[in-house]
Amino acid sequence: MRVHDITVFSGSAHPELALEICDHLGVPLRPSRLSRFANDCLEVQLQANCRERDVFIIQPLVPPVQEHLVELLLMLDAARGASAARITVVMPHFAYARSDKKDAPRISLGGRLVADLLVAAGADRVLCVTLHSPQVHGFFSVPVDHLHALRELAGYFTRYDMSNTVVVSPDLGNAKEAAALARRLGTTVAAAAKQRFGGDRVSISALIGDVAGRDVIVLDDEIASGGTVAELVQHLHKCKVGAIRVACTHGLFSEGALKRLSELPGVEEIVCTNTVPIPSDKKVSRLRVLSIAPALAEAIRRIHEGESISSMFT
Repeated sequence: MRVHDITVFSGSAHPELALEICDHLGVPLRPSRLSRFANDCLEVQLQANCRERDVFIIQPLVPPVQEHLVELLLMLDAARGASAARITVVMPHFAYARSDKKDAPRISLGGRLVADLLVAAGADRVLCVTLHSPQVHGFFSVPVDHLHALRELAGYFTRYDMSNTVVVSPDLGNAKEAAALARRLGTTVAAAAKQRFGGDRVSISALIGDVAGRDVIVLDDEIASGGTVAELVQHLHKCKVGAIRVACTHGLFSEGALKRLSELPGVEEIVCTNTVPIPSDKKVSRLRVLSIAPALAEAIRRIHEGESISSMFT
C-alpha cells in the first residue's frame, strides 16, 4: 500500500510542542476539533484528509491525564475510521509508565492496560521519550520507538567545566541512564540507595560513589513532587559537594515542586526538556527548558521514510 504525505495532528495536551515539531518537519499542523456533550462525553473531529496518509498524532499524557488519554483514543479511532494508511502515536510522556509492576496484591497494571487501549483504538506504532522503566516497552504489541534526551542534556552541560563533576542518580533504577550521561560528559557516576515508604515519602541511606568536594548533576527521568530530589540534595550537602544542578527529561513539577527545588541551598539550575508543558506561572529564574522537538521531528521523518531510529543515537 502506498503511503502518501505526512499528516500531523495534535491533541490539546501540548500544542506548542506539536507546532515546533511541524516547523522542523516543514509540514502544517492539521486542525482538529474537541467538543463535549451535555453528558460530559468527549467528541473529536479531525479536520483534514487522512485517507492513505501517514498520520502522526502528538499527545503527551499529562494532567489531566485521563482527559488527555480519552482524547487521544478518540483521535486514533477517528483516524482509523478515516482510512489512514498508518497511525503513529507521538507520546513524549507516557504517564502510566510508572504503573509497570505488581508490587502489592490485587493491584492494577495501568501501563499494560493503557498500551492495549492505544492499540485497540488504532495505533500502528508508538514514538515516546524516556519511559520510566525498560519493561514498559514490552507492554505494546506494536512497534515502539523509544527516544531519550541524553543528547540534549549533555549538549547543554558541556558549556560548563566538567573536570570536577559527577552525575548522580537518585536511585539504582536510573543508574544506567546516569552512567550514559556521564560517558557523554566524560565524568564519573554515583547512585543513591533509596527506600520509598509510600506516597512521596522517601529515605536515602547512602551514596554509592565518590561525590565529596565535587560539583554534581542530579539526573532523574521525571520530577513530579520533587521529594526524592530534595532528600538527595540534603544528603549531598552532608557529603560537602560543590554546585548542584538538577536535570530530568520530564519536568512535571506538581504541587509547587519547582519553586521548592529552586529554593534548596546549593541548587544552581534545574534543567528539563519540553516533553510536557510548563505553565509560565510555574517557571522560575533557575529553570532551563531544552527543546526535544528537533529529535522528535527527525524521528517522525525517519519513521515515514523507513529509516533507522537507533542510528540517531550512534
